[in-house]
Amino acid sequence: MTDLAIPAAAEELGADAPRPQTLLLTFFGGHILDRGIHVATSSVLDVLERAGISEHATRSTLSRMARRGLLHRVRRGRHVYVGLTDRSRAILHDGEQRIWRAGAVNRQWDGTWTLLGFSMPESWQRQRHALRSRLLWAGFGSLQGGLWIAPGHVDTVPLLDGLDAHGHVRVFQARTLPPTEVAEIVREAWDTDRLAEHYRAFLSRWQDPEAQAPDRLARDLLLESDWLQTIRTDPRLPREHLPGDWPAESAQELFYALSAELKPAARAIAAGLLDTITDKQADEH
Repeated sequence: MTDLAIPAAAEELGADAPRPQTLLLTFFGGHILDRGIHVATSSVLDVLERAGISEHATRSTLSRMARRGLLHRVRRGRHVYVGLTDRSRAILHDGEQRIWRAGAVNRQWDGTWTLLGFSMPESWQRQRHALRSRLLWAGFGSLQGGLWIAPGHVDTVPLLDGLDAHGHVRVFQARTLPPTEVAEIVREAWDTDRLAEHYRAFLSRWQDPEAQAPDRLARDLLLESDWLQTIRTDPRLPREHLPGDWPAESAQELFYALSAELKPAARAIAAGLLDTITDKQADEH
């Protein structure tokens, strides 16, 4: 994960991220990332329309993403093409890591916790809000007061990027000792019932995949967007300290199975639909 990825992803893929933006980022991650291309906005409109997003909503979201430095736009004749920036590539690589490599189940915890405590002036509302968003994205839970905790070794340097808060933050790595119980920490710092409900809701929605979208490209986008939003606040707590019927495993198996089924057809549809130019062509214009 790059230094840019954590703050960018926390702010762009958080709980309040509008649905069109989430779908657009999923589309760019699946069909543009690392291919060295820009794609015509008309193609993007076609794809998002298949997923139930109006032309107006897609155009306004593309404009907002460009203003935020997430997209690079270039005009060629009557067509406008959009490509990725360093910021959006960092976000998409982070999402890729979450979905395909980290997984939803943590069976390799070594007993170490990362602790971060902070105390900021009352006037620093923006910095406090940004730090809390980044902590949640990075898997931290609030243990007490200004003390946050996450399982494993977490690089906290990127979490503070741009906040000028280093003098107000203390970071430690530690292991629990008696009489502290790990199960008690998990109950206090995270709402595991709520996390479990997110996975059960995902399982319920995707028992009938064809009901989610009319074609396989749209279905693939909706599936991956839904899965990323489902796992985005899961701190990947140690499996041995979660209930025996923890639904993350079943949800992940369903996601992987449906994705493997949908990806080939989705890529074939996109290949016939997308109007693209190379990044080199975009830079030359």
